[in-house]
Amino acid sequence: MLVLGIETSCDDTSAALVEDRTVLSNLVASQDALHADYGGVVPELAARRHLETVQTVIGRALELGNRQLGEIDVVAVTRGPGLVGSLLVGLSAAQGLALALDRPLYGINHLEGHVLSPLVEAQDDFPLLSVLVSGGHTAMYLVEDVGVYRELSRTRDDSAGEAFDKGAKMLDLGWPGGKVMDELGSRGDPTALRFPRPRVRDDSLAFSFSGLKTSLWDFLHSDDSKGHSLEDVCASYQEAIVDCLLKRVGEAVERFAPASVAVAGGVSANSRLRRRLTEQLSHSGMTPLFPPFSLCTDNAAMIAYAAVRRMENGLPGEQLEAVSRLPLGSVQ
Repeated sequence: MLVLGIETSCDDTSAALVEDRTVLSNLVASQDALHADYGGVVPELAARRHLETVQTVIGRALELGNRQLGEIDVVAVTRGPGLVGSLLVGLSAAQGLALALDRPLYGINHLEGHVLSPLVEAQDDFPLLSVLVSGGHTAMYLVEDVGVYRELSRTRDDSAGEAFDKGAKMLDLGWPGGKVMDELGSRGDPTALRFPRPRVRDDSLAFSFSGLKTSLWDFLHSDDSKGHSLEDVCASYQEAIVDCLLKRVGEAVERFAPASVAVAGGVSANSRLRRRLTEQLSHSGMTPLFPPFSLCTDNAAMIAYAAVRRMENGLPGEQLEAVSRLPLGSVQ
């Protein structure tokens, strides 16, 4: 079963080939340079760039996978959540290919692609506690099986990835700045400064990061900011984000007793998060699952892989309609 995946939910144009459960190619055309001057993604510019590059990216993915267009058995495409203009480009390209090739077309929830991505190079171990941390999403899911998801919590305001990127912008590290903050933080002292660890005032597992961003802004505009190295500020701010994530993960593990824990999304590439979660779970005899670095950020391989797993379980694809807000599974 050879699946062509197409992903255009935000600002990365991606196409991939997955044969059975093996990734043959995964090409991502980044738009970081296009949006850098604006400090964030401009939806209209993103959609136009997708239009300019999607055909080339698909063709290159076929070349890298050493496959011909006629060999494709199924086309899979992200249908949401995301920027509607960007999603429509990918959906249109996928619909045209599927019609021309007379092949089935699978609409895939972008969140499902992320949640399943740690399983690309790992064995299934359900029930799985999946922590999705990216620029657009921060949520926890209990995965009973492929297609059976329960949302345990989500952020009440900003995502962890946004906290990283906006914090990096305040520190003039460029955009997106999460990777730069990780690199600088690795050379700093995470205990040099004490930023708050926001907590939602109820019994939920919800996340909150807007107050943390505000505290960084206040610090940088105060006299207290003098005398602290950039590395120490990055390390301390990053530590606050990681603490908030790990606190909720620990509470969820105690409450739901999953067989394993996985972290997905762009922030799953953060070295401090990976190190500290591995240490935390080792006390319970567990080893966290992470996707390979190539599958942390938005990519088409996770979309094609999700389609393969759904087909294996006899599950249909989702409706072929671009949706900006799209939940995954039932809500706790």
